[in-house]
Amino acid sequence: MNRIVTTVVAGFIALMLLSSTVFIVDQRKYAIVFALGEVKQVISEPGLHFKLPPPFQNVLFLDKRVLTIESQEADRFITAEKMNILVDAFVKWRIVEPKLYFVSFGGDESRARDRLSQIVKASLNDEITKRTVREVISGQRGKVMESIRAKVIAESKLIGVEIIDVRLKRVDYVEQINNSVYDRMKSERVRVANELRSTGSADSEKIRADADKQRTVILAEAYREAEKIRGEGDAKASLTYAQAFGKNPEFYKFYRSLEAYRATFKNHSDVMVVDANSDFFKYFKGSGGASAPAKK
Repeated sequence: MNRIVTTVVAGFIALMLLSSTVFIVDQRKYAIVFALGEVKQVISEPGLHFKLPPPFQNVLFLDKRVLTIESQEADRFITAEKMNILVDAFVKWRIVEPKLYFVSFGGDESRARDRLSQIVKASLNDEITKRTVREVISGQRGKVMESIRAKVIAESKLIGVEIIDVRLKRVDYVEQINNSVYDRMKSERVRVANELRSTGSADSEKIRADADKQRTVILAEAYREAEKIRGEGDAKASLTYAQAFGKNPEFYKFYRSLEAYRATFKNHSDVMVVDANSDFFKYFKGSGGASAPAKK
């Protein structure tokens, strides 16, 4: 019985020793084998590997994947014109030299994040203090990002980290000067609007004056042309009348008398007292100008 117990205990101990000497490296991880704080081996290939049991050797796993540092709150910086702005940035990074990274931070990712955040903040401060708000926000934003990226990449190489990308998510004024900035922007927009309105009003008056001038000229030319045509028509009519009436003077007198009758008796209420034997009623009589016989 004692022999069986001893065998089981020995097997259990052997199994424990074996499990402490075998480890599996995931394809998303680095494995660092170290002894008493000294790095003995860096394993980047996935698979089954062996080491000495603790405390002779231990294994630390580091992430191979691209990691992100994103600030929870925007940092405050001062521009070249002494204005405070808030900048919110993020960094994409990964470990490329596990041994150097382990020596720098002891494998503690939170320490590495803090260090990278400090590097990014220092680079931002160096670049923003040399530029105005306009340059940071729009004018030279590309140059700012390139300079920051170059500085962060150079610093991160010293700790075994590769910087994939550095971006500014937001650049904004601090709350204390937002109102003054908005008021200044509003005043500028109002000034531009008034200037455009004034220019539009002047152009409108100019167009209206030109239209009135053209209207007057067109009406004058039309009136002149109408009078010319009317005069030509009256001349032709007079000539026609003269030619027609010259052939028969008596008909001309008769026609003119009819026009006089039409004009005189235009309204039924008109009353006129005239001698019946006057020349006015000459053509109311019989043919040849003789009075028509009275009816009985």
